[in-house]
Amino acid sequence: MSETALPVRLDRKSELPLAVQLADALRDAAATGHLRGGDRLPSTRALAERLGVSRTVTSAAYEQLHAEGWIAGRHGSGTYVTTSPPGSRSVSGAVPGEVRDRTDLLDLTPGVPWADGLDRAAWRRAWRAAGDPAPAYREHRAGLPDYRAAVTEHLLRHRGLATHAVLSTGGTTAAVFELAGAVLSRDDVVAIEEPGYQRAVQTFRRAGLRVVGVPVDGEGLRPDAIPQGVRAVYCSPAHQYPMGSRMSASRRVELVDRARTDGILLIEDDYDGELRFDVAPLPLLAALAPDVVAHLGTTSKILTPTLGAGWMVAPPPVAAAVLEYRERTGTRPSPAGQRVLVELARNGDLGRHLRKLRRELSERRTMLSAALTAAGIPLLGDDAGAHLVVPFDSAETERARLADAERAGIRLDGLARHFAGTPTVHGVAIGYAGCSREGLASALPTLVGLLGKRPVG
Repeated sequence: MSETALPVRLDRKSELPLAVQLADALRDAAATGHLRGGDRLPSTRALAERLGVSRTVTSAAYEQLHAEGWIAGRHGSGTYVTTSPPGSRSVSGAVPGEVRDRTDLLDLTPGVPWADGLDRAAWRRAWRAAGDPAPAYREHRAGLPDYRAAVTEHLLRHRGLATHAVLSTGGTTAAVFELAGAVLSRDDVVAIEEPGYQRAVQTFRRAGLRVVGVPVDGEGLRPDAIPQGVRAVYCSPAHQYPMGSRMSASRRVELVDRARTDGILLIEDDYDGELRFDVAPLPLLAALAPDVVAHLGTTSKILTPTLGAGWMVAPPPVAAAVLEYRERTGTRPSPAGQRVLVELARNGDLGRHLRKLRRELSERRTMLSAALTAAGIPLLGDDAGAHLVVPFDSAETERARLADAERAGIRLDGLARHFAGTPTVHGVAIGYAGCSREGLASALPTLVGLLGKRPVG
């Protein structure tokens, strides 16, 4: 019996050992039908020569599969597949559900911060200093006092919010989960922007809440479209995600009036409110109506998701309910990222980084928008944040342009996935923070050519 051709690719840049990669590839080949029970495998020496690796790698992979029972050796005949695994399996070492990104694509999706812009010396200094305090002997359910003080100063300086009621969180999604469990009840109705942040949608739903979409336009969420009977409204008024608009002053007043009249909690996601380039950062809903607004902020977009640190400013009854929820469930945000932020703020590194970040993203946005505008390509979104939107006339065009971009080595984000219901607008969101400036500049001709193509249909 002849040996079976093996669809094996090894990534020498991966953190996974080559032997583990090889064993995984052989299992997957069996699971997908490329290998079947009774198929003969190459010898360890022949396979090592074919893949350009040492025989130690192929021997280790075969030994692992032999121990698991998927292959067996026949004296004088070779090594054979004994049976096929029941269906595909996760890559060894990967968390179930984890997506392994293609590293060969230029990532121009939104939501990725400019982590390369962090001063590495300041970063290392902050982590070293964060390890100086003695290990804590008691939990701080509300967050480390120094962290809450640093965020209080940050909100006053960069968001114009004067408060002393800061709670630490593990980030925006973690805060939404806590609000859902502490303040809302199963079957309560939550209104959320459509299109909007789908992690929030899924978090509410998993908590047993009902989610209804509220349309947005050039002035942000439409308060007149909020149905009766909702308990909470989740929105991003400073920079609507993903469409990029700001909520107008009149709509803010209308939304607050509605919340006070109907007893609605407004959940304000200020995910990148510090990043405004045309005017000063817009005032927060929490500054306008601290009695009905739970304000959420995060370090993920201005620094890095590595810290896993965010904050909440909420009315006293809401804050008390969140603290009681943490006490009841034995949960609280990790203090490690909080300590790092404290050190970055203490040394002035946080402020310096924000100034540098605004300059860099403003210049990148100008470069991208100028290229698109010069080609007659329409775009949406305020002069803020780290992404803009190119609208299309149909879902077919959106799908085609996403596919075209991937074939050209560029990853974009379609608007369709930001809808909890049926998409009503189409287009792509282009992020410009996660790549290098050089990568963005080199991709512009290709990007303009793709997005300027005639609509499909």
